[in-house]
Amino acid sequence: MSKVVLLESLGISEEELSARKAPFEAQGHTFVSYPRTTDIPTLIKESKDADALILANMPLPGEVIEACEKLKFIDIAFTGVDHVGLDAARAKGVTVSNASGYSNQAVAELVLGMTLSLARRLGAVEMRCRTGGTKDGLVGWELKNKTIGIIGLGNIGRRTAELFRAFGCTVLAQSRTHHADAPEFVHQVSQEELLKKSDVVVLHCPLNDSTRGMINAEKLAMMKPTALLINVARGPVVVSADLADALNRGIIAGAGIDVFDKEPPLDESEPLLHAQNCLVTPHVAFATNESMSLRAEIVFDNLDAWLGGTPKNLVK
Repeated sequence: MSKVVLLESLGISEEELSARKAPFEAQGHTFVSYPRTTDIPTLIKESKDADALILANMPLPGEVIEACEKLKFIDIAFTGVDHVGLDAARAKGVTVSNASGYSNQAVAELVLGMTLSLARRLGAVEMRCRTGGTKDGLVGWELKNKTIGIIGLGNIGRRTAELFRAFGCTVLAQSRTHHADAPEFVHQVSQEELLKKSDVVVLHCPLNDSTRGMINAEKLAMMKPTALLINVARGPVVVSADLADALNRGIIAGAGIDVFDKEPPLDESEPLLHAQNCLVTPHVAFATNESMSLRAEIVFDNLDAWLGGTPKNLVK
């Protein structure tokens, strides 16, 4: 029988967690849960006897994986996997699965919400209302007939495209490879064309060697001065200092940022906290009641598949 260690909360109730564990416990498998930590000696102590680890977006360095002699499976309750030491997992022959798909709707809706908030200047108009003012000088703009550029045409990018299309937008997209199965209303173009033509640029790409620092001062200068940038992908895809400078100098009109170079809480040195017209959220795009429940369903389905000898949602 296998020992399964949950290294952080899955964001569901204790009742739901107990119900999802019950079928496995009836088979003789055991579960141990710990609060989230980034302390490596603590992680090693908690994980060293595990056959399987479950975690969301907390870092799991390679040195922790290397110290786990019994480890055979890592079940990542997240779409991105760059926070896990995959090289160490591969070297030890550890199977890794993720929960891709659980937050497609949640992330796409936050993108739309951020865009609408910035376009209609909701933060500023709310403050104006609370201080006895009027709308003067704070009139916004509509999404209809605007051009949306999506960098990264995976499942989340496609759902985002569908939502913007419902608002009457033209949708451009750019990915590392051409997607022959992309929706017919999505126009696949070069990244340069996308940046130059889009009223809103949305980042949905993974973090890897080719995307790290991809949106820098040079790329931001290609965008319209009236354009918005929305990043719900990974923080290091954008050079934060370059974006803050572009916002403060009016190179682009605004930004919605849900991800940063490090996971929140952020300290005062984060430049985007002090940039003009920058809507910031502490990595919440994926987090809704519905997505957390779906994530747990996928995670325990992955565990069941691995225990049955037919692992799924594999991370290569």
